[in-house]
Amino acid sequence: MPKEFFNKAKAVKLRSHLGKYLIADDDHISTWQSRNGAAVNARWLVELVESNSHVIRLKSCHNRYLTASSRHFFPGMTGRKVLQTMPENHTKDLAIEWQPIRDGFQVKLRALIGGTYLSANGGAPPWRNTVTHNSPCTCGC
Repeated sequence: MPKEFFNKAKAVKLRSHLGKYLIADDDHISTWQSRNGAAVNARWLVELVESNSHVIRLKSCHNRYLTASSRHFFPGMTGRKVLQTMPENHTKDLAIEWQPIRDGFQVKLRALIGGTYLSANGGAPPWRNTVTHNSPCTCGC
């Protein structure tokens, strides 16, 4: 069970296949990627979900949850925004719950809503350093 990677962790830094870290933006809403893993914004607190032993929540340094939003990153594109949010009832909001999936020596994070995966985007702007959640066939995971 991949959740064992997080069972004893109080905080984690998530590094993508691009060698960049998931960052909680200082606007308290956005997320992006940076090579600076030493940044305070690269640290995510781990909350184990008592009602589901296969799921975790990640909380930013701004005390907001990593959220698989329903908003498209760009109209007409498959990727949806990954934000920091503070839901009214965080114990019932599935958009902030992520299932760790083992992939060799790595872990992918699958959103409970829609079964999409956290995805670090590369390439030219406007995609460079962005973070979205996508279906398995489009995220390149």
